Amino acid sequence: MARTLRTLLTDDLLDRVGERASGHDRDNTFPHDDLEDLRAAGYLAAFVPERLGGAGLSLEEVAREQVRLAAAAPATALAVNMHLVVTGLAALLVERGDDAFTFVLTDAAAGEVFAFGNSEAGNDLVMFGSRTRAERQPDGGYRYYGTKIFTSLSPVWTRLATFGLDDSDPDDPRLVHGVVAREDGGTTAKDDWDTLGMRATQSATTVLDGALAPADRVYRRLPPGPSGDPFVFALFAVFEILLAAVYTGIGRRALELGVAATRRRTSMKHDGRAYSQDPDIRWKVADAALAQDGAELQVFALARDVDEQAEHGARWFAQLVGLKVRATETARTVVDLAIRVSGGGSYFSGSELARLYRDVLAGMFHPSDDESAHATVATSVLGPLED
Repeated sequence: MARTLRTLLTDDLLDRVGERASGHDRDNTFPHDDLEDLRAAGYLAAFVPERLGGAGLSLEEVAREQVRLAAAAPATALAVNMHLVVTGLAALLVERGDDAFTFVLTDAAAGEVFAFGNSEAGNDLVMFGSRTRAERQPDGGYRYYGTKIFTSLSPVWTRLATFGLDDSDPDDPRLVHGVVAREDGGTTAKDDWDTLGMRATQSATTVLDGALAPADRVYRRLPPGPSGDPFVFALFAVFEILLAAVYTGIGRRALELGVAATRRRTSMKHDGRAYSQDPDIRWKVADAALAQDGAELQVFALARDVDEQAEHGARWFAQLVGLKVRATETARTVVDLAIRVSGGGSYFSGSELARLYRDVLAGMFHPSDDESAHATVATSVLGPLED
């Protein structure tokens, strides 16, 4: 039986977002109008269950929406992606009986904007270690002291999901995950986002100087290193799949632009026929379509597996990090092929393909990186390294 996939993003909304994308890239500004349009469409509460005031979309449904949004405006999609990661992992865990995350969903339904403040310069342990200090308070809350990088939504977030290390007991150090509120102070966003691509995300550096996560907003205290805690799985699953969806959306748009260019351009060598009739050009476009089709199928299938709690066992993390690497690398390949068939006009900075080329490069910097992903996959098929 055919499944009905729900959607929140109308074509008109996507058209408006797409029309504004080049201006925000050129001016290095945050897309406030995009965010308001997405809010009005209920997209910030996409993952929130209907009983709590949201749309109750599944991970597959949101992944499909993120592909569409990224095809219109990659940086807007990547920025809102971080809010969706926090609310998506909360929805996944609450659905499976973990009420510690319910406050995230009720806050999102009330209009709060979540950012994801985890990345740290020079921390290649990513989620398994932290340079940020988490200082326990008498009431069980924590204050955080440290610096986080790549904090998307910096101008607008009202809630920051973050973590740090509590090593007050050397025999039992803990990575403490919680949520701080901007209005409570202790956070400063630097004005330092001036990048090659994904400029509208405004992912500025965030300094934590005593930012407080109250006791009821501290949802995990985990030992450093890999963990089998369901929170870690939920985080990886939602983060990697939605990230893959964003870059897959870039590939989708690049393919559309490449196809349009080959139909528009004509060849003097071939008596004025369109480039779409040139066998060599057709081969390149077919290569791009082959890669793009595979990426989309992978993203949606793995998202559906998470929704349906498929049995991937010990290979779940390998599947997730592998998807991220394949999707981001495929998007780069598709953009490159689209540029190759589109001619010199795509080399001008104002062209949409040039912007997609710059935006797609950001995919290599998101976790999991190539090295980490290959190590995870190798362990899943070969077993751990011997001492």
